[in-house]
Amino acid sequence: MESKINQLLKQWPKGTVGTASWLQKHGIYRQLVRRYVASEWLQPLDCGAFLRAGDKVDWLGGLYALQQQLNMSVHVAADTALSLKGLGQYLPFGTKTEIHLFSGQREALPAWFTRHPWDVQIRHHCPRLFNVATSLGFSTLQHGDFSVQASAPERAILEVLHLATTNDSIVHALEIIGGLNTLRPHLLQRLLEECRSVKVKRFFLWAAASVGHEWSKQLVTTHIAIGKGKRQFYRGGEFDGKYQITVPKRTAVSHV
Repeated sequence: MESKINQLLKQWPKGTVGTASWLQKHGIYRQLVRRYVASEWLQPLDCGAFLRAGDKVDWLGGLYALQQQLNMSVHVAADTALSLKGLGQYLPFGTKTEIHLFSGQREALPAWFTRHPWDVQIRHHCPRLFNVATSLGFSTLQHGDFSVQASAPERAILEVLHLATTNDSIVHALEIIGGLNTLRPHLLQRLLEECRSVKVKRFFLWAAASVGHEWSKQLVTTHIAIGKGKRQFYRGGEFDGKYQITVPKRTAVSHV
């Protein structure tokens, strides 16, 4: 009969974290964990988290544990998701790179994940950007021997706009939209209808029409609630009467 550790390793993808609760589900409790650490089968990452001995794990391997072992709603989001899908701006991963993770509900990431010195800066958001029941707009991101859940481009660009709070970040978001010529209009339509942010919806619809991608012509804007009243979005810009928001002047961004 195979030992518990051999059975565990068959179910444990290389490059991922193993949480204490997940180990317990496989019959490996605290005393046995200590024995495996002493025997150099396991290596502590932090309190409540372990690695296969000799394994190297990055932030995606930690995220895998959050999703698959702890059943959290956190996912790769916004420009991080676009970059890892080969869209948007390439992210030169390093200690100054900001990684954006979104959760679909209020939840706190475990301490072993937030305080571990990953090679990137983790930014976790719980924005309630979409209706709670919305499970639209996700895709799988393969990384080595495992995969994690990430926003599909249609969802990611709306997350980018949610995070765009400065003029520079707004222009950057517009430049990203300018390069997204393969978005799926039917998925965009459903996401926009489920989106809770009037600001995001108005600005996206304005940007889509201004850029003029083919997919933008298939959106049924009358089915998307955009609220009432004027909103300031871009400081020092010009006013768009149709969507009642201030937007960058056309000279401020090359794609519009």
